[in-house]
Amino acid sequence: MSPNYMMNNQKEKKDEVIYQEDQSIPTIGIVGPCSSGKTTLVKGLKRHGFVARHIAQEHSYVPDMWRKITNPDILIYLDVSFQVGQERRNLDWTSTQFDNQIKRLSHARENSDLIINTDGLTISEVLDRTVQYLLSIIKSHNKRVHQ
Repeated sequence: MSPNYMMNNQKEKKDEVIYQEDQSIPTIGIVGPCSSGKTTLVKGLKRHGFVARHIAQEHSYVPDMWRKITNPDILIYLDVSFQVGQERRNLDWTSTQFDNQIKRLSHARENSDLIINTDGLTISEVLDRTVQYLLSIIKSHNKRVHQ
């Protein structure tokens, strides 16, 4: 797997149940530092029929605010370097402020199902990798349900 696309092996996997018995669509939470592409990914996922929520965890000092706000079935962490984040949005902040966001996101990152480093990736590449991952989970779940 490329360094820009990995499943998070830092935690024990959540229950693999993606759909409830009524086959409802899973809720996908998107977290990451400013300028990582959260809003853009949420819009793209919604166009593909997914239920996706942007979670502004980077602004909260409550470590598991992502869980309290949305409690997603699947949590995706978008990563970006300080330099690329600055290039994308020309934000007027320091590397210390960026590092503080990363610290506030640490709990979400540790509990994420998928981490994508968006440095060097196009919007389409981030969306494609995310959709590919989500479809693989859904396909795997459907196989288990129908056995």
